[in-house]
Amino acid sequence: MQHTSQGVDLTKVICSTRPVFLRLFPLTDEATHLCLGTRQPRLRIFQGSEMETFNYKLNMYIDSWMGPRDERVQGWLLLDNYPPTFALTVMYLLIVWMGPKYMRHRQPVSCRGLLLVYNLGLTILSFYMFYEIVSAVWHGDYNFYCQDTHSAGETDTKIINVLWWYYFSKLIEFMDTFFFILRKNNHQITFLHIYHHASMPNIWWFVMNWVPCGHSYFGASLNSFIHVLMYSYYGLSAVPGLRPYLWWKKYITQGQLIQFFLTMSQTTCAVIWPCGFPRGWLYFQIFYVITLIVLFANFYIQTYKKHLVSQKKEYHQNGSVASLNGHVNGVTPTETITHRKVRGD
Repeated sequence: MQHTSQGVDLTKVICSTRPVFLRLFPLTDEATHLCLGTRQPRLRIFQGSEMETFNYKLNMYIDSWMGPRDERVQGWLLLDNYPPTFALTVMYLLIVWMGPKYMRHRQPVSCRGLLLVYNLGLTILSFYMFYEIVSAVWHGDYNFYCQDTHSAGETDTKIINVLWWYYFSKLIEFMDTFFFILRKNNHQITFLHIYHHASMPNIWWFVMNWVPCGHSYFGASLNSFIHVLMYSYYGLSAVPGLRPYLWWKKYITQGQLIQFFLTMSQTTCAVIWPCGFPRGWLYFQIFYVITLIVLFANFYIQTYKKHLVSQKKEYHQNGSVASLNGHVNGVTPTETITHRKVRGD
């Protein structure tokens, strides 16, 4: 058996405490085979590096706080250790802070081709996730009111696979903000936008490690459907000739608010009629969804209601000019509103 840098033989330790190590270390499959005598190790289980020591201590702390992880996602990309997701979020926030400063004295970048590919790519991914979740839930007889994480066998496995893509898509969506920075659309980088983008991957890292299926499916399925509408709109709007035919932008925010209310209602059902799904997760989801409802409702009021009032005032002030030409200062009222709209996601 190989040793650590301190010369400690780990064979006896691992074999005697196998359940714990299976939870804490991504390379414990090797240890399992060593205990059974079926395979020689390909890698050292511990390299003695500071990063591995840090991950080990952090994993122990998180596990002592959160309880045992779901072993079905052990070894999956980015899920064994929290620092990569956290580090990507910190990098995102640094780019949000430094990007506009870097672009201040530079010309905006069009990114039209990239935007088309990016948005349509996320449209396809969102549709895939929505379809797969709904299909699995429908055929697997998931209970709408409450569904535990270890009660549906193959259906749970399908949901876990799709929800990993949902988690990963939240990291991909950092690009939303990066495109705003490159195009110098800094007015669209709002607190709501940053809060939503920075929090989701971190929340879903924990979801995927502890409750990667069961009652976790509902909000992800609704959000995927809304993103089909949203990213298809922004993908198609990258083509100037199609913009006059895109009519559903206003309804995207309405759909987002509806999804939050539906998610909160469905989560509350599991509190009222429990089935074994951890209550702590349900309470946290209700709290988080309430924050989104408040922020998105404020965004909707600021973006649509106040502009509507402003438009009516402008109409009465300009009266005959507006009604005869349909334009104010060479810009239609609709264009005036559109220019100031920001994305709520």
